[in-house]
Amino acid sequence: METQTPSVKKIAMTYGVLWGLGTIILGVIGYVTNNYLERSWTTSLIGIAIMIAAIVFGLKAFKKDSGGYMSFGEGLKTGMAITLIAALIGAIWTYLFVTVIEPDFVTQLLERTQEQMLEQNPDMTDEQIDVAIEMTERFTQPWLMSTFSIIGSLFFGFITSLICSAVMKVNRPTH
Repeated sequence: METQTPSVKKIAMTYGVLWGLGTIILGVIGYVTNNYLERSWTTSLIGIAIMIAAIVFGLKAFKKDSGGYMSFGEGLKTGMAITLIAALIGAIWTYLFVTVIEPDFVTQLLERTQEQMLEQNPDMTDEQIDVAIEMTERFTQPWLMSTFSIIGSLFFGFITSLICSAVMKVNRPTH
């Protein structure tokens, strides 16, 4: 019996792009509704659902293309390929958002951060606030935000791919 080899690249492109587009749509909705500075629980849950759906449907497509079989390693590889494509799209979106679409984003974020610090700890001195804002400012450079976006996506995509691969694996018969 001949073993079918599905195209991980094709599956990763399809489902990674769908996940990436879902991320962009969530970002646009947040921007249009003026909620882009604060990510709600609903938005986070929808983002997680999009990630899980992209990986699960991508692994299902892999299994279908390989005659119903998928090893744990094949699933993990496919899930991570999907994740990488989505992470790159998300990072590009993040960079374009904070540099082109909403160039005042970092300033607004720093102002909101300062407000939250004062709400949570009204006894902070001006010097403490300045130090905290300066530290926050270092991590809100567009290229760094995009890098953290990639790292976060890869981390959560890896965990999701591990779980989905373990649950969905169907090893090929060895006879």
